[in-house]
Amino acid sequence: MHEIQKEQQQWDRAILVGVGYGNDTPQVLAEHIEELALLADTARAIVAGTVTQMRQSPDSAHYVGKGKAEEIKLLVQELKIDVVIFDSDLSPRQLRNLEKICETKVIDRSMLILDIFAQHARTHEAKVQVGLAQLAYLSPRLSHMWSHLGQQAGGHGTRRGPGEKQIEIDRRLIKTRMAELRKELKDIEQQRSQQKQNRGAIFKACIVGYTNVGKSTILNAASKASVLVQNKLFATLDATTRRVYIQDHGEILLSDTVGFIRKLPHHLVASFRSTLEVITDADLIVIVIDASSPCYQDHSTVVNTVLNELKTTHIPRLLVFNKIDLVQEPKFLERLQNEFPNACFTAASKKEGIDGFKAALGMFARAWKGERTGEPHE
Repeated sequence: MHEIQKEQQQWDRAILVGVGYGNDTPQVLAEHIEELALLADTARAIVAGTVTQMRQSPDSAHYVGKGKAEEIKLLVQELKIDVVIFDSDLSPRQLRNLEKICETKVIDRSMLILDIFAQHARTHEAKVQVGLAQLAYLSPRLSHMWSHLGQQAGGHGTRRGPGEKQIEIDRRLIKTRMAELRKELKDIEQQRSQQKQNRGAIFKACIVGYTNVGKSTILNAASKASVLVQNKLFATLDATTRRVYIQDHGEILLSDTVGFIRKLPHHLVASFRSTLEVITDADLIVIVIDASSPCYQDHSTVVNTVLNELKTTHIPRLLVFNKIDLVQEPKFLERLQNEFPNACFTAASKKEGIDGFKAALGMFARAWKGERTGEPHE
C-alpha cells in the first residue's frame, strides 16, 4: 500500500474540462467527464477538479470562453495543478492561448489518448504504430510546440539552408521519420500475411467493442488462455489470437484487439490499420457491449461507426452483452433479451454464459463451412 501511495505522489495533478454543445444534456456531459477521468487515471494523473460549460459553439481563441479560462487559471493556482486536460481536440492557437492564461501545461483528448497508447505499447508493432500516430498529430502543431518558431537557423556544421526556420527543419525530420515507420509497418504487414497463409482455411472470429467492456476476459474464458486482463482503458493494444475448440465443428481462431472509444483520434485508426486487419479479415465480428453501462447505446454507436469506417458491413456480426452480473435492474436485462433475441448474455469474469457464446460461434462456424464446401448445416 505504501508503494502505491509513493507512486501516486509522482502522478500529475489534473483539472478536467468538458464542454457541451447542441443537444448535449448535463447528464451526457457528466458521463463524458467520467470517461475522461478514467482516461486520466490510466495516464497516471490524479483528478483534482473538473470544469464544465455549455456553449452554442467553441470559442475560436480559447475553446471555452475567456472568462471560463480565467476561472480555470484560478483553480490551477489554488489546487496546484500540473496539467489541464480538455475532453475535445484543441487547435494550436487554442493550446497556446490557454497555456498562456493558465500558466501550466494544457493537453487535449487526442494527446491524452496517444500518451496512454504510448505507455501501453508492448510489442514492436504497437510501438511503431503509436509512434507514427504521435508524429501525425505533432506535425501540424509544431508552431505551438516550439518556442523558437520565429528564430532563424544558423551556426556551423549544419545542413540547414540559408534563412531556414527551425520549424521547417523539424517538419522535414518528422516527414522522414514517418516514412521510415510506414516502411516498418509495411514489412510487419507482409509478415502477418505470411502467417495468415500458414493458418490455412480455418474459421476466424474477432472480438471488438468499446474499451474496458471485457473483451480479453471473454477471450480467456472461451479459450482457457491467460491474456492480460486489467480494469483499465486500453489494456490491450495488440491483437491476440487463440485457438478455441467448438463442439461439432473443431478448432476456430478467436481474436481480441484494441478497444474503441468516443472521439478516437483518426491518426490512431490509420496507424493501427495493420492491427485492425484482424477485424477486416474475420469471418465473424463479435461485438461486446457492457450491459451494465448507462452509456451502452452510445458505445454501440461508436463501435458500429468504426466498423463501418473499416468497411466491414459484409461480415456477419454476433452481439454479446457482457457484465450482466453488474446490471442492477432485472427488468432492464429482460428488455435487452427481448430486444436482441439472437444476442449472447455473459458474465465472463464468472464464466457465466460462455457455453452459450461458444455454441453461437459454432453455429456461425458451421454455416461458414457449409458455404465453403456446399455441405448442409443446422
